[in-house]
Amino acid sequence: MGDPHAIAKAFQEHYYSTFDSNRQALSGLYKDDAYLTFEGQTQQGCQAIMQKLSSLPFQQVKHHIASTDAQPSASGGLNVFVTGQILTEGESNPLKFSQMFHLAAQGSSFVITNDIFRLNYG
Repeated sequence: MGDPHAIAKAFQEHYYSTFDSNRQALSGLYKDDAYLTFEGQTQQGCQAIMQKLSSLPFQQVKHHIASTDAQPSASGGLNVFVTGQILTEGESNPLKFSQMFHLAAQGSSFVITNDIFRLNYG
């Protein structure tokens, strides 16, 4: 696998720029049987995940990344943990968030098998 930190940085840049500009294009990043837990609600399968992401109550969003950490997983994949702020349309105060991904190797690239997202209040 190359440098885990370089892979994680490239992944998060691609993921969040895609999320912010064309959320539907994220479908190619999720494995068919992937899991998403978004604010405590779990979806399984790429189609269900895309329905959840499409149903979020905002159209425009901007992510500002504060940190990205990476670890190789025992299964040969990569765990990626991201923290930052998210600013949605009509809001002036960004919200802090944390997101964890497990990426599985697929050929020469990676796909998301697990995704956990939480807003950080307080």
